[in-house]
Amino acid sequence: MVLLEVLDTGPGKRPAAGEVPLVSVVLPAHNEGEGIRRALETIAGVLRACGVTFELIVVDDGSRDDTFAEVQEAAQRWAWVRGLRFSRNFGKEAALLAGLRAARGKAVITIDADLQHPPGVIPDLLRLWRDGARVVHAVKRDRSTDTGTARWRARVFNGLLSRFGRIDLQNASDFKLLDRTAVDVLIERLPERGRFYRGLAQWIGFAQASVPFNVAPRAAGTGKWSLLGLISLATTAILSFTSAPLRIVTLLGLVTLVFAAIVGTDALISWVLGNNAAGFLTLEFTMLILGSFIMISLGIVGEYIAKIYEELKGRPTYLVEQSVGFDDEPPAV
Repeated sequence: MVLLEVLDTGPGKRPAAGEVPLVSVVLPAHNEGEGIRRALETIAGVLRACGVTFELIVVDDGSRDDTFAEVQEAAQRWAWVRGLRFSRNFGKEAALLAGLRAARGKAVITIDADLQHPPGVIPDLLRLWRDGARVVHAVKRDRSTDTGTARWRARVFNGLLSRFGRIDLQNASDFKLLDRTAVDVLIERLPERGRFYRGLAQWIGFAQASVPFNVAPRAAGTGKWSLLGLISLATTAILSFTSAPLRIVTLLGLVTLVFAAIVGTDALISWVLGNNAAGFLTLEFTMLILGSFIMISLGIVGEYIAKIYEELKGRPTYLVEQSVGFDDEPPAV
């Protein structure tokens, strides 16, 4: 594959409208004003060393700090910076989708703006792409920079989804390279709004490869993921890729049937032997078990109904309030 000359046209000057960069890099960002400039400079330096034309697309997911102001300033200085700002916080999955839709490159790299995904891995991603891989996953080899709680949450989350969703997400991350063919499939052929990017990138198939990396310390700021946010993402991921939770309802029904058979047999034996059947305590215990199983079953079914409801409403996945560096207005849904 012939490599193109590095593109850096100076402050304020835009590339020609028909010019297509070889590599697009998408950076979802939420309250990353402290470190976004450093991230742009670091990633651009790595791509220059690779000798490729490139663009960096920052998707500001409704930040409350000066993240987008920093992106606007960077876009005035460097022609390879483009930015989108959401009207509010729509979540990382929406930011990734917006970046993929806006990307023009023959290959698209998604990477976190806090530099915990080390840009030094990008040459390995490009090498495997040139060798024929359509999807290249950067897989976490070492999470020593995470807290023990964060490592435990990630292990439980990835383990559950790998087991029930039948896709291998052990140590998976959103740090990936996608060929243009894979990007087009993700944005055109998969219309669902409740998305789970790292799972979909595996689900689509094509020739895939992986590169291990060590999670780096944050360049600036603090982590943005809350426990509730992770639970919401895990719920979306599991419901999107497997119907296994619905089978739990059937399992609970079978457990209830077995429990009822045991209690009924005990009562029948007591009646035949002329003994008093177990009384109030047994009845109370039975009602509590049945009530718990019923509520759990309703909750599982309700989650699936809620996801169906969200899809049927057809609301936009995100809304773009501002953009910078685009010749035309970027997609708003």
